[in-house]
Amino acid sequence: MTSRIVAHLDMDAFYASVELLRYPWLRGRPVVVGGRRRAPQTDAGTPEDIGPESLPPALRDYTGRGVITTATYEARELGLHSGMAMMKAARLAPDALLLPADFDRYRQYSRQFKDAVRSLAPLVEDRGIDEIYIDFSEACAGTDPWRAARALASEIQRAVHAATGLSCSLGVTPNKLLSKIASDMHKPGGITVLTEAEVAARIWPLMARKVNGIGPKAGARLESLGILTIGDLAHADPALLIEQFGRSFGSWMHEAAHGRDSRPVVTFSEPKSISRETTFEQDLHPVRDRDQLSAIFTGLCIQIAADLERKGYAGRTVGLKLRFDDFSQVTRDRTIERPTRDAQVIRRAAGACLKRVTLDRRIRLLGVRMGTLSAADTMDDADRQADEQALPGATLSLFP
Repeated sequence: MTSRIVAHLDMDAFYASVELLRYPWLRGRPVVVGGRRRAPQTDAGTPEDIGPESLPPALRDYTGRGVITTATYEARELGLHSGMAMMKAARLAPDALLLPADFDRYRQYSRQFKDAVRSLAPLVEDRGIDEIYIDFSEACAGTDPWRAARALASEIQRAVHAATGLSCSLGVTPNKLLSKIASDMHKPGGITVLTEAEVAARIWPLMARKVNGIGPKAGARLESLGILTIGDLAHADPALLIEQFGRSFGSWMHEAAHGRDSRPVVTFSEPKSISRETTFEQDLHPVRDRDQLSAIFTGLCIQIAADLERKGYAGRTVGLKLRFDDFSQVTRDRTIERPTRDAQVIRRAAGACLKRVTLDRRIRLLGVRMGTLSAADTMDDADRQADEQALPGATLSLFP
């Protein structure tokens, strides 16, 4: 019987690495990506205001409430990391450079690296823009499957670099849980192959928080119990874990600490919804900033339509999400008669949702979601004709 071999591939500092392809003269410098999105451009090349003689702004000049999306390894050495508030990062590393995020470009590179992997190992589970699981089991069957797995991992690394110019790290183990841990062990550009027999020697010395699924709160509670490492967790009394964390989570932690995970690599799953949202650098007023909000709103609907087109879906339930300056949040949905992926129809349905919201506070976040998805190839001629018609009872004006 073929041994189960699963790889986890994680792109190295993905967003930052994509930006360094655009700005190669920033290599070796501490750079963070985040704070705001890059304004749409007709030219995918280098913006005129950033060049070898005109560097992007330093963190010390940042004002706002954005967070770091990712950081180069040089920036990480200064204590900066994804999810950190930009103002805190500015205090730690004022000379670090700041680039805006360009998610359209990141999605383009994401598709490229995944296509490169599938050309060599087609059993891929998509886990996000910069990571995937790959089932190596059949491809590496033979007298020395683990040696074959290392060779395939190296071949995948070369293929990803050839397709994108980017580096990635892989963990290759008997299951998804261990591979997720292993892919982080020798970053950047590393390959970590680990068998079940090596769990005690190589996994148990790691901190318990290295197990994907044990978050800050659970990690802090484990520390209060004297459980610091994965090995400590493996040797903990299962009854104690169940008492402290509940039957389901406590039992899972005990199994995970022993490196046990039976989850399959799922090569396809239907999405339940597709969404786009943006948090503003400064709260926007529904009246005074109406034009700006309307343009952003239209842009989100266009992006949703493009996502549906690219992924081959249409949807019937359009959702609106608003977060106000006091952090209160409202959502509204409208289900239309026929599935659509037309930006204008989505825009009008979301505008109809907006009519049901009291706009008496400044807005912090705006989002649009499309649900009740179906494959676009199931749309009939009437559905397509409906995409060309105006949705009655709605308006193209965001804040009438």
